Amino acid sequence: MTGSNLEKEIPVDTLQLLMGQTSVEQGNVPGEILLFAKAIDDPYCLPFIIEELDELEIKDEKMFRFALLRVQIDSELRMNEDIQMHQRRRYVAQVIEKMIFGELLIEIGAQFID
Repeated sequence: MTGSNLEKEIPVDTLQLLMGQTSVEQGNVPGEILLFAKAIDDPYCLPFIIEELDELEIKDEKMFRFALLRVQIDSELRMNEDIQMHQRRRYVAQVIEKMIFGELLIEIGAQFID
């Protein structure tokens, strides 16, 4: 599946959350964000995209880590809206963060290194 087709399938509000922007232009979403969006919108696909995530070349690690952090924060804030959905989204973000960075930023309270 190409990035542009995947981008059309991802809800705009998901892309806005991951990008940290109120408006997101079609075609300007990095591939790593699209893959992450796919996983948080369909958590049950996570076991099937582990290899893709492991081989992911992240162009902007700081931006990607902030996207992971935003999902975890958003899920905690919205937990009372749909507890199962937001627990799954938070879990996916945490698994991906541990896979890629080896630890959870929220748990260790680390500062971003420029």
